[in-house]
Amino acid sequence: MKAINHFVIVDKIKEEPAKVGGLELTEQQNKDVRYLKAKVISVGDQVKDLVSEGNIVRYDKHAGHGIEWNDSLYYVIKITDIVLVE
Repeated sequence: MKAINHFVIVDKIKEEPAKVGGLELTEQQNKDVRYLKAKVISVGDQVKDLVSEGNIVRYDKHAGHGIEWNDSLYYVIKITDIVLVE
């Protein structure tokens, strides 16, 4: 599977529930988080200088769509939906 143009294929990273002052936030409070964490699987040819395969990124949770490949679910997003590279 290979991304093309300005698209990036990512694999979401499930994060542990956030804690504030030693208290675990509820599921609803965790949904308030705007950006999700993911590992970059493939990058399009127009964005190779911005992000690389294997990078960990944060992207808008409303971005892109899911695609199933080899019994795994990945997400296809645009480079403009990525807000930071860790």
